[in-house]
Formats: sequence, C-alpha cells, structure tokens
Amino acid sequence: MMETLARAVADAFMQVGVYVGLMLVFFGWLQWRTGERVTEVLQRHRHWAPLVGALLGVTPGCAGALLVMPLYARGVVPFGAVVAALVATMGDSSWVLIAFDPKLALAVHSVLLVTGICTGYVVHMLGISPSVRMRSDSDANSHNEGDRGAPSCCSPHTATVRASGVRGSSGVGLAAPLSPTVAPTMRTAAAAVGLAPTAFWSLATLGLFISIPVVFQVGDLTVLAAALGGLDPYLLVGNLGTLVAVVVFFQSRARFADDSLDSIAPAQTSMSAVLRNGAKETSFVITWVALTYVVYETAVGVTGFNAASLAGVGVAGVLVGAVVGLVPGCAIQIVFTGLYVAGGLPLPTLLANAVSQDGDALLPLLFTDRRAAAAATAITTVPALVVGLSALVLLG
Repeated sequence: MMETLARAVADAFMQVGVYVGLMLVFFGWLQWRTGERVTEVLQRHRHWAPLVGALLGVTPGCAGALLVMPLYARGVVPFGAVVAALVATMGDSSWVLIAFDPKLALAVHSVLLVTGICTGYVVHMLGISPSVRMRSDSDANSHNEGDRGAPSCCSPHTATVRASGVRGSSGVGLAAPLSPTVAPTMRTAAAAVGLAPTAFWSLATLGLFISIPVVFQVGDLTVLAAALGGLDPYLLVGNLGTLVAVVVFFQSRARFADDSLDSIAPAQTSMSAVLRNGAKETSFVITWVALTYVVYETAVGVTGFNAASLAGVGVAGVLVGAVVGLVPGCAIQIVFTGLYVAGGLPLPTLLANAVSQDGDALLPLLFTDRRAAAAATAITTVPALVVGLSALVLLG
C-alpha cells in the first residue's frame, strides 16, 4: 500500500508537474512579452470581442480569461466576451489534462473554443447585459488613458501597491526605492522566498529527463537505479519534487484556497518573475493532483472501489460535472480532472465540467460586478449540459 501511495505522489510530479511547469514558463514568457498587445486588440475591436474572448479563454490556465474581466468592468468589451471567455476556459485543470493526454486535451479545448464562440455571440446578439449601467466607450477610453501605466489584468489596489514600492502578493520585488532600514529586510525575505522555487525548478528539470523515458517508454532507468544503490530515481525525484511543491504551495498561499484578487494575475515583469509565479502555479496544481491521487488510491485499496463502475453514471454524471463547474476557482476543478485522469470519471462528465467551470477568471468579476458574475456562471451551465449530453449520446 505504501509503495502504491509513493508512486501516486511521484506521478503527480513526474507525469503532471514537470510538464505543467514547462508549459507555464512558456505561456508566462508569452504573456510577459505580448500581454498588453492582446489587451489593445480587445479595446480596438469590440465587435470581435466574443471571438477574441474565446481565443483568450481557451489558452491553458487562467491568464487569458483573466484579461477579459477588468475590461468588461470598465465597459471596454461587451458581456458576450465575458461569457465566451468563461465557457472556453478550463482554468488550471487544463494543465492536468494536457500532461495526461495531449491529443485528448486538444480535442477538448477545440470543443471549448467552438462552444465559447457560439455562446458568446448568442449572448452578444441577444443584447444580454446584467450590469445596471455600462460606461460609454468614451468613458472607458478616458479611464484607459488614466490606467495606461498599469497592466489591465490587475486591480487598482495592486497598481497602488506596486506604485508604493511594497512587495506584492506575487513575491516580485518592486521598482520603487526602499528606505535603508527596510531594504535589508526585504532582501532577506526575497532570498528566503526564492530558495524553494529554485529547488523546485532544479528538481523539475531533473524530473523531466527522468520522466520522459518512463512516460514514453523509450529508455531504461536500471543503470541509474544501480548507481543510486538500488533507489528508483523516478520515485526519489518524484516524491522530493512533490514535497518541495507542497512547501512552495504553503509559502505562497498558506491555505487550500484560490487566489485573492491581488494575486490572481501577477504581473510578469521579468523572466525571474515568470519563474517565481510559474513555480507557485505549478505547485498549486501538483499539490491538488497529489492529494487527489492519494485519496483515490487509498479508497481503492481500502474499499476495493472500481473506477469503471462510474462509467455508467450517464445523465447524472453530466449533471454532476456541470454543477461542480459552478464552484468558482481552480482547486475543485483540478481535483475533478484528476479523477478523470485516474479513471474515475467518464468523458461526458469531464466535458460538462470543462464547459461549466470558470477557473480563477470569475473571481475578479465577483469583486467588481456580482450580478454579472452570477449571470455569467449561470449561462455557462446551459452549454455545459448541451455539450455533456451530446457527448453522452454520441459516445454511447
């Protein structure tokens, strides 16, 4: 039993974490280099907003969909763009699916993209807008001029924090000068926070080279195991990596919950910030995946539960997937996708959940416009049921 749990913990890091980390670094770098250009496209072409919203939302993780929310709050894009982004996004759980089966992930994300575009334009053409008062384009443009210096994905409070020179929740040192008495303390804190992410990326790099032969069955690790005195390098690095990921998780969040408004979309101000934020996000995913795997394997070992028995849940499974998707944030959605990866859920249930869930992207909208947030998450449930039930019929 202990060996089974140790392998489950190692799998969370070696089969999910290292690949999630690699992709997050790439997308973090891409966001750092092009994020503002994407925002400007949305501002200039309001009639294309649902399409662009869906394209942003379908990108892995929450960053793309997060860009749309503050623009809607300022009246720059219509409500249809919000719905399109929320339908298309799979949040951080997309990393779990991509690491498990890239081809299936591509198919699921294609379904999400098409569904997001269609739903967004239906909402747009029907003129649905739950806000009591939307700012005019001129007001929005005037507001944008005032906010030109701050990234659009960040809250006013975050911009104020950055301007004041206090270290933000992303852990990135800020540009404003520090007083002589504060600077040594800040440098010490930054060094302490950077130690665990550095260890994480070191293990992730090593884990990538060890994981590839195992996952793709293209090599033999017995020679390396012999050099380590009989220790399995996959289990060793995998368990160490998960342990460090848990440390990073509690260092950066210190609770089993999702981001606060200030830390939902940390500014990618440098490559070091990309690596720091990437370590935090990847550790968040690894921690929840490892927990899911351990709980699942324990349930199987104790009760003899057969995951295949859930394959016949039918309509009830689709309803469960859509309802779970109503919960804001990524944590429970990562767990849900982890259950699918472990063989505990059928594909129609996963599809219903993928369409229904909003990831972290709904959280900024909850802070700025609760009526719009409630309407958006209710609307996304409709295409979730349609897609889930259609998949149930087509897949038999």
